[in-house]
Amino acid sequence: MTTIDFATETSRITSRPAVATRVANIVSNAYSAWKNRRAFYRLGEMSDAELADIGLTRADLHVAIDVPFGRDPTAILREIASDRVETIEEIARKVA
Repeated sequence: MTTIDFATETSRITSRPAVATRVANIVSNAYSAWKNRRAFYRLGEMSDAELADIGLTRADLHVAIDVPFGRDPTAILREIASDRVETIEEIARKVA
């Protein structure tokens, strides 16, 4: 009578897609980080008036670029801009 070890066969089958998924996620995240960095550098080419139109300053760009490569500097800029809008709205409510 032959004994088949299903536990080891199952673990090999399920681990391969998990590794492939992790590798795909790493590649996807690296590509997104690269793409967002390119967009971030295009913001540096804008004038101060254009940056002000989207709620940013040149100093905000300097703050956001200090993040490590794996992090998205545009996410930092988004947080800065939304915090600034909330602060302005809060001040406006106090005045009104």
